[in-house]
Amino acid sequence: MTTLLANKAVRRRAGAYIALLVASLILLTVSSNPLVRDVQNGVAFAFKPFLVALNNVGRDVSSIATTIAEIDRLRQENAELREDNQRLEAESRAAAELRRENEQLTGLLQLRNGLEYQTVATSVIARESSEARRVLTVDRGSDDGLGVGMVVISAGGALAGRIVDVGATFAHVALISDSTSTVIGQLLSSTATGRVIGQLGGALVMLDVDAAAPVTLGEEVFTAGIELQGGIRSPYPKGLLIGRVVDVTRDPNEVVQTVFLEPASPLDHLEFLLVITDYEGGITGPIETTVPCDPTKGGTLPDSDQPCASDAPTRNNTPRP
Repeated sequence: MTTLLANKAVRRRAGAYIALLVASLILLTVSSNPLVRDVQNGVAFAFKPFLVALNNVGRDVSSIATTIAEIDRLRQENAELREDNQRLEAESRAAAELRRENEQLTGLLQLRNGLEYQTVATSVIARESSEARRVLTVDRGSDDGLGVGMVVISAGGALAGRIVDVGATFAHVALISDSTSTVIGQLLSSTATGRVIGQLGGALVMLDVDAAAPVTLGEEVFTAGIELQGGIRSPYPKGLLIGRVVDVTRDPNEVVQTVFLEPASPLDHLEFLLVITDYEGGITGPIETTVPCDPTKGGTLPDSDQPCASDAPTRNNTPRP
């Protein structure tokens, strides 16, 4: 039974092979016929537009795929370039900031080398800025030799203020634009003096300037550094630049004039300062409008940075707002 089935399978394969062989011979014979070739050419010509269209579609699909891949690659490269550009910009900004700080520190070092006083370099770490208060906090304190009343200057030798409170590792500096600050200033050309006080908003006003003294716009005003009898000295050394004249008001009925100043130092943008540690001023504490020429009964010194009061009648001078 098994042998019979095997023989049938062999016969079927042989019959299929013979049929395919015969069909191939027939097709070869027919294909060599000119009429058949003409029919083949006609069919090929008729279907050629469709074949060309299909080929174009294939090329377009391939081109689209290639374009998409290229766009994706360009997008990735663009993202990488953007990251590199942002990194370079950040490095450039950091380098510019370091260069700016280096220039400021170099200026302070040159100033320090040219001063006759001992100084300690400090950095501003906090600010208190309001309509009435202009106070900075610096990163040095009593551990570095700083004390209350010490004078603080900025680049160019411009007066910034003085220390009003000190801790072990920090100190508070009241700027000359603070409403509690009073400094005796001196005009460069006429040497006339007046009280430079802080005003609301951080402006500087120079009061009690002799009305006969000529005042020029742009003229510089320095600390007067007034010394009283007995070796009593102003809390501020002489010759520190306070500011420049921007306006003057005169009242024909008054014997004094008021001068408005622009601070020489960018008081609201200070970053690095020098504290003078070896200047000993003989007058410290709050400022009053008049002081006696002699020490008080308790032997203390006058609490002001202005000349001794004279016997002249008291003038009522109202500061300009």
